[in-house]
Parts: sequence; C-alpha cells; structure tokens
Amino acid sequence: MTRSITRRLALQFGIAGATAGVGPSFAQGTAWPARPVNLVVPFPAGGGTDAFARPLSAQFARLTGRQLVIDNRGGAGGTVGAAIAAKAPADGYTLFMGAVHHTIAPSMYPKLDYDLERDFVPLLLLANVPQVLVVHPRITGDFKAFLAQVRSSPGRLNYGSAGTGTSHHLAGELFKQQTRTFITHIPYTGAGPALRDLIGGQVDMMFDGLGSSAAHIKAGRVRALMVSGTARNPAFPDVPSAAELGLPEYTVTTWYGLWAPRGTPPDVQARIIEEIRRAGMTEEARAVWASQGADFGNLAPAQFASFINAEIKRWSTVVKASGAKLD
Repeated sequence: MTRSITRRLALQFGIAGATAGVGPSFAQGTAWPARPVNLVVPFPAGGGTDAFARPLSAQFARLTGRQLVIDNRGGAGGTVGAAIAAKAPADGYTLFMGAVHHTIAPSMYPKLDYDLERDFVPLLLLANVPQVLVVHPRITGDFKAFLAQVRSSPGRLNYGSAGTGTSHHLAGELFKQQTRTFITHIPYTGAGPALRDLIGGQVDMMFDGLGSSAAHIKAGRVRALMVSGTARNPAFPDVPSAAELGLPEYTVTTWYGLWAPRGTPPDVQARIIEEIRRAGMTEEARAVWASQGADFGNLAPAQFASFINAEIKRWSTVVKASGAKLD
C-alpha cells in the first residue's frame, strides 16, 4: 500500500501518526485480520452489548472470512472485562466493546485496574440507543398511572440494573430525582440477568437500553412506558417520550463503542476501523440496528475520544448529585 493511501486513511479516520513509519509495521497491518479476532464484551451473554456484538460478529466473518469471537467477561459493572482487555497484547487481535458504563466507572470505583483514556485507543462509536422504562406486565396502566402507584407506595416497587454504577442504575436514580420518587434498586451482574428476572417477575421494572429490551417489548414479555429524550423512537412509535410525559430533561442513552489496547499500531487501527465499519454498514446489520431503535454512531477516533471525555465529566456530575455508591 502506498504512502498516499496511508495518508488518506489517516485523514479519513483521524488517526494521528498513521503516515509515519510506513514499512514492515504497515505491511504487517495490511494482513489484518490474519487470524480470528477476540472481542471482549464485558457483560454476561444476553445483555445490550450482545445485541449488537453478535450481529456485528456475523457480518465481520462473512466479509473477512475471519471469526470475531465474542468473549463475554461480566462483572463489577463491566470493569472486569475492561481490565482484561486493557492488558491484552496491542496487536489488533483483542478488541474491547465497552459502553456508557465505562465512562461512569471512574466516578464510582475508588480504584480501577485500568484507565479508559490512558490504556485504550478509541476506534468507533458503534451504536447509540435511547433508554426505555420497561415494566413487568402485571403493572397495568399508562405512565401516569404507574407514576401515581410509585408515589403512593414509596419503596414498594423495585428496579433491576446491570449493576451498581451502570447507566441502568443511574438512569433510575436520575428518574427518581426528577420525579421526586423512591424506587428500590436491585443490582445484578449484567443487563441480561436483570432482564431475565424482570421477565420472570422477580423485579418490577428496569431502565434498559432499547436494544436489549426491543424483542421482549414486541413479544409482550415486558411493557414499555417511556423512552428517554425529546422524541419518540421510530422503532416504537407508540411509546411516548420523556419530554411528552413532563420530563424534558430526562435524556439517557446507552451507547456502545469499540476500543483497542493502547499501543496498537496506527495502520492496524485503520484496518480495524475499515472492516468494522464495513460490517456495521451492511444491509443486514443496519436492519438489526433499526429494529432496536439504534443509530450506528460512526464517529472517527478523534471525535469518539472527545465524546468519551465529555461523558466521563457528565456522569461524574450525576453520580455526585445522586450520592450513588458501591455496596
């Protein structure tokens, strides 16, 4: 590959230094992927991250002929898997699919075994999904009736989350602040287990990413009462927005992104971005994203880095205001 093409990749993807050192390293990078790629998903199988990781993996394999192996490493609000990925070889064969939770973690955990901005290279914002308030079908009526029930019996109803300090948890705390209500928080080890218990009736409600709840809403296993933000989601046009329901400031999104360990060569980063973007923009992947009310974020690395930094600051403010602490 010529230096001019390398420079074009650098401009397209915003990768600093991609034009430097064109030689053996870049020649090696052009072969990526030469073997299966490990994708660390730091939550149990069945959660919102899986809802995007697995279709992306299927399209990646179809286009490249190489496997994108999903490696679910749940625990501690996604920080266990993040620590594992941060210590992986920086050769492009271990990637990390994190989420908004990882910009919350620095404010929740007194000490982490990794630093999101120092130990990783941000590659792409893969999906941006609004949060949705879902309840077990035994809770009948619309949002107004639900809110009246919550206010009449403070603490009687509970909500499950993917763990203390996750966006599911803080979305609930923000809701409580803005509605001046009290709902008991039940933390799980991931969104998947929490959602299973919601469906099974062990918890009453959940503030979940629309991606992981979409199929269950359509099947009637849970009921959607509200989607966060100012507008209804095209995938669920009958579900009112928070703004419509009198909560104009309730905007919470569950987003998912792709990182590589710091030190991954810039040319390899460019190849990863190219192939992952290609997989995410296939007709099949776009249909999955649309069915779950998600946008393919498609931010270049520099833009994604700025977004991450802004989210870390934003969630720090929410954590302080809520007084949320690890159990």
